[in-house]
Amino acid sequence: MTENLSTKYNPNEVEAGRYQNWLDQELFKPNGNPEAKPYSIVIPPPNVTGKLHLGHAWDTTLQDMLIRQKRMQGYDTLWLPGMDHAGIATQAKVEEKLREEGISRYDLGREKFIDQVWAWKGEYADHIKEQWAKMGLSLDYSRERFTLDDGLSEAVRKVFVTLYEKDLIYRGEYIINWDPKARTALSDIEVIHKDVEGAFYHLTYPLADGTGEVEIATTRPETMLGDTAVAVHPEDARYAHLIGKKVILPLVDKEIPVIADEYVDMEFGTGVVKITPAHDPNDFEVGNRHDLPRVNVMNDDGTMNDLAGKYAGMDRFAARKMIVKDLEEIGRLLKIEKMTHSVGHSERTGVVVEPRLSTQWFVRMAPLAQKAIDNQQTDNAVEFFPPRFDQTFLRWMENVHDWVISRQLWWGHRIPAWYHKTTGELYVGMEAPADSENWEQDPDVLDTWFSSALWPFSTMGWPDESAPDYQHYFPTNTLVTGYDIIFFWVSRMIFQSLEFTGERPFNNVLIHGLIRDEQGRKMSKSLGNGIDPMDVIDKYGADALRWFLSNGSAPGQDLRFSYEKMDAAWNFINKIWNASRFVLMNVEDMSAADIDITGEKSVADRWILSRLNETVAKVTELFDRFEFGEAGRQLYNFIWDDFCDWYIEMSKETLYGDASPAQATNKSILVYTLDQILRLLHPIMPFVTEEIWSKLPHVGTSLVVAEYPVVHPEFADQTAEKGMASLIELIRAVRNIRSEVNTPLSKPITLLIQTSDEVIDRFLIENQSYIERFCNPQELVISPEVKAPDLAMSAVLTGATIYLPLAGLIDIKAEITRLEKELTKWQKEVDRVQGKLANERFVANAPAELVDQERAKEKDYLEKHKAVAERIEQLQSI
Repeated sequence: MTENLSTKYNPNEVEAGRYQNWLDQELFKPNGNPEAKPYSIVIPPPNVTGKLHLGHAWDTTLQDMLIRQKRMQGYDTLWLPGMDHAGIATQAKVEEKLREEGISRYDLGREKFIDQVWAWKGEYADHIKEQWAKMGLSLDYSRERFTLDDGLSEAVRKVFVTLYEKDLIYRGEYIINWDPKARTALSDIEVIHKDVEGAFYHLTYPLADGTGEVEIATTRPETMLGDTAVAVHPEDARYAHLIGKKVILPLVDKEIPVIADEYVDMEFGTGVVKITPAHDPNDFEVGNRHDLPRVNVMNDDGTMNDLAGKYAGMDRFAARKMIVKDLEEIGRLLKIEKMTHSVGHSERTGVVVEPRLSTQWFVRMAPLAQKAIDNQQTDNAVEFFPPRFDQTFLRWMENVHDWVISRQLWWGHRIPAWYHKTTGELYVGMEAPADSENWEQDPDVLDTWFSSALWPFSTMGWPDESAPDYQHYFPTNTLVTGYDIIFFWVSRMIFQSLEFTGERPFNNVLIHGLIRDEQGRKMSKSLGNGIDPMDVIDKYGADALRWFLSNGSAPGQDLRFSYEKMDAAWNFINKIWNASRFVLMNVEDMSAADIDITGEKSVADRWILSRLNETVAKVTELFDRFEFGEAGRQLYNFIWDDFCDWYIEMSKETLYGDASPAQATNKSILVYTLDQILRLLHPIMPFVTEEIWSKLPHVGTSLVVAEYPVVHPEFADQTAEKGMASLIELIRAVRNIRSEVNTPLSKPITLLIQTSDEVIDRFLIENQSYIERFCNPQELVISPEVKAPDLAMSAVLTGATIYLPLAGLIDIKAEITRLEKELTKWQKEVDRVQGKLANERFVANAPAELVDQERAKEKDYLEKHKAVAERIEQLQSI
């Protein structure tokens, strides 16, 4: 035994230096036991773009809880840390920093700019690791990875080259999503659609032969400069005579054909549409079918290019205004129809995305997606929690488009493709061609998600399939992530892993929701409602934040942050702290060898061990199902109610008496139960549990590697549980009655207990010392022969009715009103349970144990209902 706990729980003192102590002891590394079953998690790598937010804190807390529990259960655990280079996001941050200094990346050149980004990475990676430490994350830093590490870069090249050789990667000219601010292509899922105020601009294009005009409507008049046709439906009788004719493109004075294509919706608008193959994905396909030229009228920064004539150099939206004005002046603008429509915005920079004709690299998704879909029908399927997200995953895979993987950035994995400077020949390979001076590497980099998709196996040493970690820890066990990146990341990891390792990347995917503010709003800079988890830790401690995050919601559900909940979390830890201080002060003379729970036990001793056993079983099962909120509820109820409020109080009966074998046993059970509580809590709140445990008489170096609690069948004691339930119910009822009539506990009372169950009668008589301690009766009678006094408060219990004769304090009318409310309560319980038992499907399909429990409840509720009704009748006759 060392010194006792300080008089007040102070999280800053408790947590100071603890994490470094764990690192110094290398407690977070795998145990190296060849007999131990492996359990591995790879951290979803945060972007090296800034601070971690509450979502990261939630995500990593759940992972740490899993890995800490499995470590304590004897698994050979690996939680592998790392970070993502986050191409667009990080480059944007560094470019923003340079702009503040008055320079651009082009001023520096590629190599010097990359040096700047590496410096940024170093600074923010250190910051993230400081935050991980503050959260108490038990990561094995000896295996830390970064998506631009040499090993991971080799894996990226291997995957690219292999897919290219299988014709699953190709280069082609297509309409892609273009970010004019970052000047790069985006995949479909990097585009966020927002409803914005816009307009339909109704224009007329004159027929070249002077016989009339056609009306078209567009939301993007600036693209009309790139029109190469107008189209009608081949079955639209209104325009059959126009097919094959030409119209004059206003402002450009260029003749373009009228074509027929089934893409046109005859019912929408006028049934005539402009075709701009270089600026619209649907028009691109129409253009391919009709061999139309592709006229790109924009630069990569969103300004108009030389093909835009007098509008060259103008921003696209400024050009729109000028073009509309010019069309109005020449009489070609019929009307402007205001409307709200969905417009794509870049997820990273927030600017309006521009559909743009571009030559890019693509992954051919159909065969890869089908392999992932088929795998979900096998024993090797990835199991989603909650299961509904399996359908989310499958729907996306069934409707996936080819993935544009090239990005026009400097920060990232360079595409392993080279072009011969003379012949233009394309070479794709792991390394540059031997005569590299004659070749020029593709300037583009790969989409960040391309390398992130390989994370579960590239971090383990793949493509070296003989790598020890790859052989031992892959596939990983559980991925914890939010539902917002199922498409971005989870899906891609699954199909890449199946393609290159033949294995699912993880057995389970635990999906959590988003953290919202108290009003249910998403946290954002614009709303100013973001919460820095480090600020929360400074105020409440990491353990309180972790407790809140672990208990916040069920899998897949969003979580609302509130300081009121943080106060409750801190109060719970403070309750544990104070209970621990009480235990420690009463077992100061004990060593680990003195702990012996085999001696003769009181009913309270037997009861707490039985309840501990149930709690261990339930919490372990709930952790296995990832139902952490319910696991927390079980722990809270056991610790606060059973252990602190009842067992500790009942222990004082023995502790404050003379030394005896019963006292020694009681002390041992106090220490043992607290020890088991700390072990159960450690995965959730590691700092405070380690601090308290270090003061207990124990064997072992750290709670981090202590054995997790297991079920002991010999602890199960239904007799003690039933008896204690009656005793607690009785004490609570007496306290409630005292409160109603304003009679403090210090004032002795007469307590009459009319028993209707022989077992409970015997139990209450044997344990009347507890009744005397907690109810302070001047006179106590326990008997089935007790007669109900006229002027008394009463309460109906399971197997007994209690009466407190409080002459002069009883308002009979008010007592009848109170009992009538109680009668209504029991009637509702009877109706509920009888409705359940009347359901044939429930009785037939529910476990027999559950059905028996409901029948026992029905019997109990009916007896209580009858007793209350009889008491009302008795009072009414007075």
